Amino acid sequence: MTNVYAYGIIEQEDLELVVEAVAGASRVYTVDYKTLSAVVSPIDTKDPERTDTDVNRHNEVLRTVMEHGDGRTVVPMSFGMAFKNERTLKGVMRGARRAFRKALNDIEGTVELGVKLIASDSADLNGEAIRDDVGDRLGPHYVSETDNDLFSERLLLNKSYLVERDGRDAFDDAIDKIEAEYEDVLTVQYTGPWAPYNFVDIHIGANKGGR
Repeated sequence: MTNVYAYGIIEQEDLELVVEAVAGASRVYTVDYKTLSAVVSPIDTKDPERTDTDVNRHNEVLRTVMEHGDGRTVVPMSFGMAFKNERTLKGVMRGARRAFRKALNDIEGTVELGVKLIASDSADLNGEAIRDDVGDRLGPHYVSETDNDLFSERLLLNKSYLVERDGRDAFDDAIDKIEAEYEDVLTVQYTGPWAPYNFVDIHIGANKGGR
């Protein structure tokens, strides 16, 4: 039986898509366990190499699944979740079923969006005041937020936001207004939609089956 590489968990659905997937696979499909489906692709190893290309493919598969048709909620798995076969994967789904079920309920109908605010070289800014202002502007348009690392002195804000899929337009408009107001002193990096990595906390056991 072929190894399977798992991207994430959705509500039970028979889904098959043609897409550039990890390790050169050209399609993804679903493996079911009760009310859950894992989105997977075939792979010839249980230890895929972490390359920029395949990390991007992992994320793009998740985005494609999220946005296909009328859209759906996805609980993402970390890069590298390859299993000996479908039976092994179903065992993992069985063991983590409650956690997957709770995560799906918690993030139902949402996507993750990333926002970074980067000060211009010559700007002398009150970072706290800007963060407060941006927080007030975005506050009505997201469900939850997480703080990410401020790894540079010029990086004034680095957050991930959990946003209702139906509220994307309002969030986009708020970002546009922030960009327009601060365009002379700040660069706004706005990314997504992503699967809500920063808003689920599920740890998959290391047993992926024998080689």
